[in-house]
Order: sequence, then structure tokens, then C-alpha cells
Amino acid sequence: MNAPYKDQTTGEDLELTLRRMGLAARAAARVLAKSDKSQRAAALHAMAKALLAREKNILAANGRDLEQAARSGVSPAFIERMKLSREAIHAMANGIETVAWLADPIGDAEAEWTRPNGLKIARVRVPIGVIGIIYESRPNVTADAAALCVKSGNAVILRGGSEAFGSARAIQAALVEGLERVGLPADAVQLVPTADRAAVGYMLGGLDGAIDVIIPRGGKSLVARVQKDARVPVLAHLDGNCHVYVDKAADVHKALDIVLNSKMRRVSVCGAAETLLIDAAGAGRLLRPLVLALLDAECEVRGDRITQTVDPRVQAAEEDDWYTEFLDAIIAVRVVEGVDAAIAHIGKYGSSHTDTIVTEDKAAAETFLREVDSAIVLHNASTQFADGAEFGFGAEIGIATGRLHARGPVGARELTTYKYVVRGDGQVRP
Repeated sequence: MNAPYKDQTTGEDLELTLRRMGLAARAAARVLAKSDKSQRAAALHAMAKALLAREKNILAANGRDLEQAARSGVSPAFIERMKLSREAIHAMANGIETVAWLADPIGDAEAEWTRPNGLKIARVRVPIGVIGIIYESRPNVTADAAALCVKSGNAVILRGGSEAFGSARAIQAALVEGLERVGLPADAVQLVPTADRAAVGYMLGGLDGAIDVIIPRGGKSLVARVQKDARVPVLAHLDGNCHVYVDKAADVHKALDIVLNSKMRRVSVCGAAETLLIDAAGAGRLLRPLVLALLDAECEVRGDRITQTVDPRVQAAEEDDWYTEFLDAIIAVRVVEGVDAAIAHIGKYGSSHTDTIVTEDKAAAETFLREVDSAIVLHNASTQFADGAEFGFGAEIGIATGRLHARGPVGARELTTYKYVVRGDGQVRP
């Protein structure tokens, strides 16, 4: 059993360290909330420059993490998610620069009106406060999360995965350097200084009210634990069981491109398609080419009885397959009786993440877009556009599939809330 974590500087145990971090984050959040948008933008530009300046240190730390991960026997796919390169660091810096140039959400008056008694009321965007982010293997989340939180005037406490801990620490050091360069507090972007799993539990408890919301980024077990145990609000998605529905009026070439990209571009992302639905009325010309294209791309196909007749390589789909987020080169395929049946299937088996329809029939498309109750619905586009950068957000902290506060990619604006500002001239209520 590992010895309890002790902070090498203060000698504090883990719980005290995290409580101290929470208090520091709350103080930093107050400074950020009062900061000018130009100062926050300058901080983001400085953070991007610091990342590039520390490129060698970050890559060296990442190399050590990769070596340790390989020795510990983690999967090649996991190591691939951990791996950084010069191009990846430049992409992180470019993402921060993009966030810096976005419209600043803080202070934006979403609505304004005047009451008959002369009161002037405005609904104004304000920061949430302190965001806790718990993530696993991808060290670039450190930069994305910090940039969006600074842009939206929030402090952030980051808890990265143990395998990429050194990489996250090197990235966070660069980000803090950028903050301090423009006079913003280093405590605005903190990283839990240990990979001890007990830290997650303390964060889920809210650190005595210091954390306002938790955002998990990782596998199903992590997200499930956060949603089950958190005592503060959570923005997250548990599954990315995404669907492509190919309607009878689909263009076959367009359908081939969209289906293959949705499934095979990157099979391990939450926006990867896991189920393909094909309209029975168009199956005669659509089913065979789509299934063969997937098989030829080395994707395992699990199909219903009709789909199994296309090729002996198609395996029989089981009931659980329609619910499954494979995160692998595997897809479930079913023939359905039109758009209404497709919508019903998605409603029963889907996870409210991302679903797309491929069709040239505008009426069918509008029905699908209106009636599929998912965070992201698309027409004639790949499900892999479920990404904050592709939405023009510069980056994202995750995809939210709940129905309160935020849905879809969580960018800077989604990390704000609002308050009502009321201006009067001596009015009193009768």
C-alpha cells in the first residue's frame, strides 16, 4: 500500500493540500472575474508563447511518461493518446491563440428590457467561479481546459491521469508562466500535485465549497464515478453512442464518405459512429456498398439478419451491440423502416450525444433534426464534427449531453452563467 501523500514543500497531507488549493483557486477566481478582457486575452497569448518556448521540456517529460507507460503494460491505443509531438504542441498553442481571439463572453448582455415602472433589467454573462477538471490520458486537455477557463474568467483545478502526469505538469508550468507575465495569479491554473486517486474523491466533495462544477474527461468508468459521487454539479457525457442514418434519398457517394469518416477517421473519440442505420426503402442500392466499404476498411460489422446476407464476414448483432460505444473498429448495422423508425431506434439505444442523417430529402432531414433529442444533430455531415474546435470554439473541455446549463461542446461561453442587473431611479414596490 502506498504511503499517504505528503506535500514536499509544506508537509501537508493530500486533503489539506487540496483544501489549500481550493481556497487559492477561489481567490484567483475573484481576480479573474474583475480582470479586463484585454488582460485575459494577453494572458492567453502569453500562455501560447510560453508553451512554444518550453517545447523541449514538455517533449522530454512526455518521453519519460511514454517510457513508463510502456513498461507498465498499457495498451498501444492508450499510449497513442498520451503521445505529444512538436506538431501537437504547436496545435495546442494555436488552439489557445484561437480562444484568445474569440468574442469575450464576460459582461455580455444577452437580453435587456425596461419594465412599465422604469426599471431597466439586463441578463449578463458572468464566470461560474472555480472549475474542477478530472481527465485521463490526453495531456493536451491541460492546455485546452486552462485556456477556456481563463477566457471565461474562471479559475481551474486540474487533476490529470497518472500515466501522463509529468507531461501535464510541464504544460501547466508553461501556462502559469504566461499568466504571471501579464499580472494574473498563478493559482488561476492549478494542477493537483499527485496522481493519488484519493484526490478525485476530495475534488468530488467540492473542497468545502471551493469547486462550483466538475467536468470529467475520460473513459466510462471515470465519468460514471464522477456522476455517481460528485456533490457539486457535473458537465459530462457517459457514452458517445453515435448514429449515422442513411435515408432512402441519400446520395450513395456522399453516404460512403460520411459513413467511413464517421466510423474510421478516429475510432477512439466520443464522436465516432457506433451504429449505422439504413432505410429499408433504399437498402437495395445502399446496404451492400456501405457494408463492403466498412469491411474493406478493416472495420468489424455486426449486423441484423438483412445485413448478414451481404457478406459472410458480417457477424450477427446482439441486443447489447445497439447500446454499445465500441471505441474501436467495430460498428453495428441495422435496416430500418424509414426516418421515423431510425428516430425511434436512436431514442431507445442512443446516448443523446451526436447523430447524423444522410439524405437529399429536405423534409426527412428536418424531421430528423427536429425530433432526434441529442446534443448535436447533423445533416449530410460526419459525426466526427462533434468537436469544439470544429464549432469555432478554439477548443473544448468536453461534450455535455445533459439538458441543463450546457449541451454539446463545452467552450468558453458554456463555462459562464448569468446574473440579472437591475437599474432603477428610486423605485419601490407597492
